[in-house]
Amino acid sequence: MEKKRFIDKVAVVTGAAQGIGKDVTLALSAEGGKVVIVDRSDLLSELHDQLERVGHEVHMVNADLEKYAECQRVMQEAENRFGRVDILINNVGGTIWVKPFEQYSENEIVTEINRSLYPTLWCCNAVLPMMIKQGTGSIVNISSVSTRGIYRVPYSAAKGGVNAITTCLAFENGTRGIRVNGVAPGGVDAGPRRIPRNAVPLSDQEKVWYQEMVDQSVGVSFMKRYGTLGEQTNAILFLASDDASYITGVTIPVAGGDLG
Repeated sequence: MEKKRFIDKVAVVTGAAQGIGKDVTLALSAEGGKVVIVDRSDLLSELHDQLERVGHEVHMVNADLEKYAECQRVMQEAENRFGRVDILINNVGGTIWVKPFEQYSENEIVTEINRSLYPTLWCCNAVLPMMIKQGTGSIVNISSVSTRGIYRVPYSAAKGGVNAITTCLAFENGTRGIRVNGVAPGGVDAGPRRIPRNAVPLSDQEKVWYQEMVDQSVGVSFMKRYGTLGEQTNAILFLASDDASYITGVTIPVAGGDLG
């Protein structure tokens, strides 16, 4: 039987242009959701047009979610277009550099934190007043099991912050009808990124560090493999849906046994 868990639900998906965000958007739409897709990439228009062609209700917002005002604008546009926000999927983030911590510059550390912490922090802050007024809402924050890993300390610190946001907001809003949960992916076989996080080619040494990170990620997984986009999406949609109506404050590792 085909699932239709999101009929009449309005979802905002950040980082929707590619990877997990795109897969989540397609799945939400297939289950009847109205989706506001958000990204700073021009690739977003391709997804928008793809969904519109088959009759799905979708609204596109190009925005830089590292900025507080942009996150406020996104939620205002969502409310203007659909009247409410039932679900927020905070998916923006991703490590830019892979190397021992002492090799990071000040600017690189700040850039990693800006990319992988602030979009979630700002978007939660922006959506909560609307969800509190509605008396209902579901937030799913995308974290990472890299919080126990190598060569990504600034990114891992940001995702540790995302875990804290998830728990604390769930605690604050548990009696307000708002659930806040997280998914912590392990390595994901998402295919080549059309827009790489780091456009500078890796040096020979950086390739060695990157492979060591991959080996560590696979090595601590009980299943000894990367996951698929669908395996991440299934967990995200479960937490976003009413199927998880008595689950809040939880970050589920989706990493083949690696708990992060």
